[in-house]
Amino acid sequence: MDTQRGHTNRRRFLLKAGAPLLLLGGGLGYAFWPAGEDGEKVRTDLAPLNRRFWTALGDLSDAHWLGYNIDESDSERLTVPGPETRVRLVGIAHLKPGTANRILRDPAHQFEGTALSTLPGKLKPYVPSAAAWRQSDTYDKRALEEGLNVVPTGTFCFDGIRDLVYFDYVFFYG
Repeated sequence: MDTQRGHTNRRRFLLKAGAPLLLLGGGLGYAFWPAGEDGEKVRTDLAPLNRRFWTALGDLSDAHWLGYNIDESDSERLTVPGPETRVRLVGIAHLKPGTANRILRDPAHQFEGTALSTLPGKLKPYVPSAAAWRQSDTYDKRALEEGLNVVPTGTFCFDGIRDLVYFDYVFFYG
C-alpha cells in the first residue's frame, strides 16, 4: 500500500508542477516561433471567404490566402483586434465553372488586362504563371459595396480560362 501512495504523490506533484510548465513552454514557443516572410501562414479554409465574398463571387473553392492586421508589426500580431483594425485579405481561389467568364462578359464593366503587382511572396506558388488576369474598377466598386456599412477598398482580378479570382481586400474590423 505504501508503494501505491508514493506513486500517487509523485503523480500529483508531476501534475501540479508539470502542467503549468508545459503550458508556459508551449505559449513561449508559439510567441517566439519565426513568422516567415509575410508574418502569416497561408490559409486554405473557405468559410471566412465565402461569408465575405459570396454576394460578389458565389462559392469559392481551393483557396490559398492570407488575412492579417496591416497596421501591426509581426511582433504585435498576438494582440486582439480593436475597432479601428484594418484587416487585409489577399489570396487566390477557384470559382464555380463559368463564373469568371460570366463576370468578365458583363457589359456594365470594362475589364482590362493587369498584373498582380501586390502579390505577397507566400502566395506566388499558388498562382499559375500563364494566367491572363483582368480587372475592372467599376466591378470592384460594385462588388465591395454590396451589403456593407463601411465600404472597404480592394480589387478582384479574374482569369476566365481557369475560373480563378485573385482578391486583395482591406476592411475595418469591428
